[in-house]
Amino acid sequence: MHTRRIGDVEVSAIGLGGMPMSLEGRPDEARSLATIHAALDAGVTLIDTADAYHRDAHEVGHNETLIAKALASHDLGKDVLVATKGGHLRPGDGSWTLDGSPRHLKEACEASLRRLGVEAIGLYQFHRPDPRVPYAESVGAIRDLLDEGKILMAGISNANPERIGQANEILGGRLVSVQNQFSPAFRSSEPELRLCDELGIAFLPWSPLGGISRAGELGSAYAPFARVAEAHGVSPQQVCLAWMLAKSPVVVPIPGSSRPETIRDSLGAVGLVLGAEEIAELDAV
Repeated sequence: MHTRRIGDVEVSAIGLGGMPMSLEGRPDEARSLATIHAALDAGVTLIDTADAYHRDAHEVGHNETLIAKALASHDLGKDVLVATKGGHLRPGDGSWTLDGSPRHLKEACEASLRRLGVEAIGLYQFHRPDPRVPYAESVGAIRDLLDEGKILMAGISNANPERIGQANEILGGRLVSVQNQFSPAFRSSEPELRLCDELGIAFLPWSPLGGISRAGELGSAYAPFARVAEAHGVSPQQVCLAWMLAKSPVVVPIPGSSRPETIRDSLGAVGLVLGAEEIAELDAV
């Protein structure tokens, strides 16, 4: 497994996104555990989650609890960096709401610590800006958690370039990651990716294959990805992730998965080398 860095931690070049194992349409627990274990067996050392990755109102943190169980039951679990997030909520009716208040973020971190069964969270990220709360106050809470040793590294998600700069300043230059949506269908985070490259901050594309419902359609929706995939004898999904990895050494995709075979396929992208002409063709999509 090729590796990249988040802060001072070396992680697998591709991580595992846990969200599909906890939302609507999720698999049974046995398949989810098998998926996480398959990722670990293949060399994954980064798993992304959030307290909001759950289906019903009474099961906040379902995905964190699932991941903790999977890691505790595998010999390689201790080597994994778990990245979780706070500030996004799901009332249980399928909707998403926000609470970026310092009080909520600190309480959410404490709850995540308990569910993950750790003394300090490896990477804690502010999930999404709350328009009702000044951004500086939300990030200030993340700084406090970092200073208190409740979290070992700090990141932000769904942030524009201005907020990346602001967060890094508030954190005293200790911002290690930015997690934004980025895929062939969603290219508007290119400026954030470039800024992270300049600053040496890890850029974690979420929904890199287009999302839970569209990942399987990537090749049919974007012909260049299908053509390059056919030339290499691999899936369009592998080509997509290899294309992202080629953009910058700070890029660490976190494709979501709920089946062992899909995460194994995604991880094949770390060994796929694309030519300059192929990258240019994919960039032009």
